[in-house]
Amino acid sequence: MCGIVGYIGGKDACEILVQGLKQLEYRGYDSAGIALLVDNHIHVAKTPGKVSKLEEQLDDSLSANSGIGHTRWATHGEPNTVNAHPHIDCSGDIAIIHNGIIENYAALKTKLISMGHQFKSQTDTEVLAHLVEEFRSQGHSLDIAVRLALKEVDGTFGIVAMSASEPDVLVAARRGSPLVIGLGDSENLVASDASALVKHTREVIYLHDNEIAVLTKKNVSLKNLDDEIVLREAEHITFDVEQIEKGGFPHFMLKEIYEQPDTVLNAMRGRLLHDEGISKMGGLSEVEDKIVDARRFVITACGTSWHAALVGKHVIEQCARIPVEVDYASEFRYRNPILLRDDIVWTVSQSGETADTLAALREAKSKGASAFGIVNVVGSTIARESDAGVYIHAGPEIGVASTKAFTSQLVVLNLISLLVARRKGVLSLEQGREIVGEMLQLPDKLSRIFDNLDAIEEIADEFKDSRNFLYLGRGVNFPVALEGALKLKEISYIHAEGYPAAEMKHGPIALIDRDMPAAFIAMRDSTYDKILSNIQEVRARKGRVIAITNGADDRLRELAEFTIEIPRTIEILSPILSVVPLQLLAYFIAVKRGCNVDQPRNLAKSVTVE
Repeated sequence: MCGIVGYIGGKDACEILVQGLKQLEYRGYDSAGIALLVDNHIHVAKTPGKVSKLEEQLDDSLSANSGIGHTRWATHGEPNTVNAHPHIDCSGDIAIIHNGIIENYAALKTKLISMGHQFKSQTDTEVLAHLVEEFRSQGHSLDIAVRLALKEVDGTFGIVAMSASEPDVLVAARRGSPLVIGLGDSENLVASDASALVKHTREVIYLHDNEIAVLTKKNVSLKNLDDEIVLREAEHITFDVEQIEKGGFPHFMLKEIYEQPDTVLNAMRGRLLHDEGISKMGGLSEVEDKIVDARRFVITACGTSWHAALVGKHVIEQCARIPVEVDYASEFRYRNPILLRDDIVWTVSQSGETADTLAALREAKSKGASAFGIVNVVGSTIARESDAGVYIHAGPEIGVASTKAFTSQLVVLNLISLLVARRKGVLSLEQGREIVGEMLQLPDKLSRIFDNLDAIEEIADEFKDSRNFLYLGRGVNFPVALEGALKLKEISYIHAEGYPAAEMKHGPIALIDRDMPAAFIAMRDSTYDKILSNIQEVRARKGRVIAITNGADDRLRELAEFTIEIPRTIEILSPILSVVPLQLLAYFIAVKRGCNVDQPRNLAKSVTVE
């Protein structure tokens, strides 16, 4: 996810762009840059790091009335000056900024290189600058060149382009990545979020997918990629800046829950090979043999990432037949772990800065084991210090209670399992293809879960005043019970425990009564009959049962007071779906209790102390 700002008018473009980028910095944080039209040529300034670092580089004497700015969250290429946006064509006439992923960039790049274009960066975005340049060389105006270029692109984009030879125009376009046009008095703006515009105007036009906007000082016109004119009335912004940053959602947490169909897709985008029934991850390509030949995996993590690791243990042992240990990172180095050179230690962290997890990584390396990272934040310390690793590509997660990072971590752990299982030959080609096919269906199935929103909110209303909660699951969904309980604790301050359902009768069953609801993850899998027995044990003691299921039958409907249905998938992937109703349940309970959902007390997003 990246921040985009563009301005054309009569004011100081540099100041407006920098202000806008600061407002959007939560959307991208590893590099920043601007392009300004100065004396009929494009002046570019960009740097790794935050917008404040970019600001230090800018010359106060720069005078420009149009330009584009960008804060980057890296996907292709490490965060450095060369890979930072804006990107320039060969002639230096065209500058472009981009949010999204160009899936066919490699093929386009090869084609453009064969035509004489020279590339400087590792990014997919630079392809767009050269592709637009190619169409400009055929005599097309900037807006037509952008339209023709985008018709050759597969993937998602929110882009803004400018040209020194057409100084009075900016061209913006979107597919799958938001852009909003701000309408001013003899000035117009464009941004990836309205929060960058509200200081200048509250009249906006939201671009729809496959639409192009042409901005001049006096006018904004819209077309689609088929060159058809689009007419759309402006909307008036009534929200304050903080609300607008949430994209219309009341809280970042709810927004991030809703983003999971996209973030799960991003976690596996370009990493699944259906015909071969296998996964490929660029960050692990040079160490694949070491991973496949490993004697043992050790996964270290904290909090939600630790729950993801527990799911990963189940999946990897079941599919890839490699023994897996899961350790709290905070305990790992204090027990003087026994590690050998053919062990691989995986460190899982959303921020890539978690102090305990970083310490575990360093401990593993000091003992001679390979230490690999699974992180979200590009260029983070764990990412830099790992011997190899995988980014989960969930985008910035602002809500303290992790949601989309968890499901993206589960995707990556399944990708690792699939890679090892197929390479070791313990999973057949057909089995591999089945897993790939099921993974590709996950975004659609996640979207369908939101059809149950009213039912989940009704359950939240019923139990919002509970003082205790029990979450129960078996097999691969036992860690989901832990995660459901953690979400409720974090944001609603209700005491909750997650337990293996079969272990309930070895202690926690003493707590069961009508005042302690029990949420069961009751998947139609190999544990279904057993978990029905556990539900009966709760009902026999007058407990109230909420069941998360992917196919309720008459037996479950008779036992559960409330059921939440989710789509079916194969057993190893079910946690990616079953956790979402629990995230929503915790969210609605917290809201109904008047809690600060995004900033729960005593917690921080990135725990950088031990």
